[in-house]
Amino acid sequence: MIGLSMETLVSELWLPQKRERVFSFFANAKNLQTITPPWLDFQIANAGPIEMKVGAYIQYRLKVHGIPLGWTSEITAWNPPSRFVDEQRNGPYRTWIHEHTFEEKDGGTLIRDNVQYAAPGGKLIEWLFVGREVKRIFDFRSKKLRELFGNS
Repeated sequence: MIGLSMETLVSELWLPQKRERVFSFFANAKNLQTITPPWLDFQIANAGPIEMKVGAYIQYRLKVHGIPLGWTSEITAWNPPSRFVDEQRNGPYRTWIHEHTFEEKDGGTLIRDNVQYAAPGGKLIEWLFVGREVKRIFDFRSKKLRELFGNS
């Protein structure tokens, strides 16, 4: 993207569970609410069940510092049980591309999140606010996943 300053966040978490079980949890879009911090007041807005596949759209409602926002993601890659990608089509970021990978490792599963994003307002806003908030959200997510799946 020409002229767009992209940031990258990489988060890794090992869980003592089979890859199929962990991927199955992520394959249910409704579980996203479980691993999203409560301060975001996150809710799936789609009516009815969501079939996860390439081309599926997921709509969310959330609050950032009390401000209500809408967010729509499209699943752009779907390769169970090893990988999927969601990309923001409408929402608070200028760009958000989130690759999720699931690797069998040491009798469990290594989850790797690779997020490329561009904050509204550019580099200064990202440095002052957005980068820390994104890290805080993924730290919460890791803690919640360890609670749900255990950690040895």
